[in-house]
Amino acid sequence: MEEKILTLHPQGKKGVNIAKKKYDQIANAMLSLVKKHQPIPYQLLNDLLIEQLQDEFDGSIPWYVVTVKLDLEARGVLERVPKTSPHQVRLTK
Repeated sequence: MEEKILTLHPQGKKGVNIAKKKYDQIANAMLSLVKKHQPIPYQLLNDLLIEQLQDEFDGSIPWYVVTVKLDLEARGVLERVPKTSPHQVRLTK
């Protein structure tokens, strides 16, 4: 049976159960890009992840990007940069 992870939401909303393998794949690629480009506009992050993972990822990359990004924010790994429009993300200090 496939291992799952229950994601968290920064506003305390109900998370979703997703495959840990997919979570790890998106999270690792996302953290690598944020480290390299931070702060990074969310749309650019999304576009780069689609470009990087489209040939090897089974599922809706944009949906997983949103879900994993919110989880990483809730866990204190990523944060939205205050007062940015469109919003940007960076690693927490």
